[in-house]
Amino acid sequence: MAKHLAPERNSETLMGLLEWFWLGDYEAVEEALADIRRLGVQRLRLGVSWADYLTETGERWYDWLLPKLAKEVELLPCFVYTPPSLAELPATAAPPRNPKDYADFLDVCITRYGDFFEYVELWNEPNNMREWDFTLDNTWEKFAATIGGAAYWARQRGKRTALGGMSPIDPNWLHTMFQLGVMEHIDVVGIHAFPDSYDVTHEDLLSQIARIERVLKQYGSKARIWLTEVGYPTWRNDEYRQLKVFNDALNLPVERAYWLSLRDLLMERPSTAGYHNDPRDYHFGLKTASGREKLLFRHWAQYGLEGIRQTATWAQTPGTLQPAPEVMVTGGAGFIGSNLVERLVKAGRRVRVVDNLDRPGVEHNLRWLREHYGDHIEFVPADMRNTFALEPAIKGIKHIYHLAAQVAVTTSLDDPMMDFRINLHGTLNLLEAARKQPQPPSIAFASTNKVYGSLPDVALDIIDDRYQPSDPELRRYGIDERRNLDFHSPYGCSKGGADQYLIDYARCLGVPAVVLRMSCIYGPRQFGTEDQGWVAHFLIRAQKGEPITLYGDGRQTRDILFVQDLLDAFLLAEQRMDSLAGRAFNIGGGPSNCVSLLQLIELIGQLQGNKPDIAFADWRPGDQRYYVSDTRLFQAATGWQPQVSVEQGIQRLHQWLTDSYVVRAIHVSGAPLNAATRPKAHINEHRRRRRRLAIRPRTSARLGQSRHRHRLGLLRPGTERRTAATSGCHSGIDAA
Repeated sequence: MAKHLAPERNSETLMGLLEWFWLGDYEAVEEALADIRRLGVQRLRLGVSWADYLTETGERWYDWLLPKLAKEVELLPCFVYTPPSLAELPATAAPPRNPKDYADFLDVCITRYGDFFEYVELWNEPNNMREWDFTLDNTWEKFAATIGGAAYWARQRGKRTALGGMSPIDPNWLHTMFQLGVMEHIDVVGIHAFPDSYDVTHEDLLSQIARIERVLKQYGSKARIWLTEVGYPTWRNDEYRQLKVFNDALNLPVERAYWLSLRDLLMERPSTAGYHNDPRDYHFGLKTASGREKLLFRHWAQYGLEGIRQTATWAQTPGTLQPAPEVMVTGGAGFIGSNLVERLVKAGRRVRVVDNLDRPGVEHNLRWLREHYGDHIEFVPADMRNTFALEPAIKGIKHIYHLAAQVAVTTSLDDPMMDFRINLHGTLNLLEAARKQPQPPSIAFASTNKVYGSLPDVALDIIDDRYQPSDPELRRYGIDERRNLDFHSPYGCSKGGADQYLIDYARCLGVPAVVLRMSCIYGPRQFGTEDQGWVAHFLIRAQKGEPITLYGDGRQTRDILFVQDLLDAFLLAEQRMDSLAGRAFNIGGGPSNCVSLLQLIELIGQLQGNKPDIAFADWRPGDQRYYVSDTRLFQAATGWQPQVSVEQGIQRLHQWLTDSYVVRAIHVSGAPLNAATRPKAHINEHRRRRRRLAIRPRTSARLGQSRHRHRLGLLRPGTERRTAATSGCHSGIDAA
């Protein structure tokens, strides 16, 4: 039986990562290592494909890959996938015709790379037909001969052995492995878990682990249990749930766990289930395929595992807070949303905050709300695209402030379908959920001036470094609601379509709703990561001494509105819903609060004592050279007027940014906060030792002679990469 090894319980080293690199994808490895450093990860489970090794470039690839990784992390290589030329059938999941061939391959790898790892994992998910075709091995004797022989030889070569992770977790299968003698040379039993996704079981994971422990005890085995693969796919845009599953895995009675994976699978790649046969396969990453950091990645990098544990407690079931909230804010963790939630709570109201937390920085807002007003808010993690998450969240609500949106023209041009699904389809989901209620709640909707398009017919003059209408009346009052709608850009289409649905549901379907077509909003709790938050973005880059890029000539002119003035308008819209429902109103700073980009940069220079460096780029589709809101219609209906001037508002935002951690310490793309608290002695010594190692000379051990082109990346879900989009910190105007 395997020798008992003392457990390792350091919480900061418990969770490793799992990666299945595409053969020859050197760039992906470098990107992964950069992420591993940011996260402070010390362990990596790595797929090593027997089939890939026998390709023309296989040896060269692994000669580079294993030493490269071992310099930075402790490796657990998983040796898997039969070369089709050596298999009973031409498939990588088929048993090898000669079971000893697998042990020979393992022997070659130990000879050549053995200095880079202590453990070897023997196969992957053997009770999953996609990984081991047990229809060709119904007694499991072929598997026992293949793995048992390799385990014996690995132990003879001084390595410790891990049995490939079961998926599903099956105590009966483990009984079979004992009865066939496989477990005699096994040190670790691997299990895989995919809670709330692939796993179909009536038991929780803790109970399943307990059943495996009972089997080990029954046979007197000292083998330990590792969670060699665990993950959660965010295919329903539920990044908070991914963080929650990760946190649950941290609390399991296992010595090690490996999280799948760093990046989502590229949409153009097939998974083990085939090409898009299972959408879950494409969303297991800590980052999207394009490189956007999901909530879990951001928390791990910034706050470490302890921060994840804290955040995992935030979510509440709708109705948990008593008395139950009667007002709901979608996008309540965003810039405008968090300010609105604070305003409502200070007015004595309880608020249900609905947000999917996918935008970088919003978690800081929610953390702040919970710290200051936790007894008065109820956080429900839900995405507007998920009807089944949205409908329970709306129950018992009398009024909704609908702020959740994709808010950038640039993003809509990159991904029009996502923009549509969030802004238009998501709003329709909300309207339908509201309509199903016995008493439909009223809705105040944050629309955009982009519904008016680029205003190509408005003749403009250049006056004092800004565009101004040639028409004196238009220059005096701005654009009013009589202006024809002209949806320009996918963002304009999606927000404009939602705008019109709100009005029509109020007119035809009994859902009271009012639309506020906003110009540029700015103020505290704006982190500059919001694509429409160009005022804060300019200030942050200036404070950090970074250049600002202007799209166009910089004379684009907007009326800007301080966020507290906007909140006054929203509250009035709720109070006057009976008279305002079914109507749209322009909301902004108006002609008395308009400014061009160049003028704003001059103002920032006056505040800081030096003018920021600027650069210019081409105009973008749908860019408005001029937009100033005529707010007289809303003023006449409610008495509302802006109270904060441009100079006052910019000064307040500048001071908030100066005092806050946004510039001083944390930026969402910055260095990890928890780096100083992580244990370093172990990993630093590990890295020093690995740097001294070199690849051993080639062995003369005999392997199959045929070389087959087989890509490991085609075999596993959630593993592909491409170069992250180099959007950088763009600067321009994407008004909400």
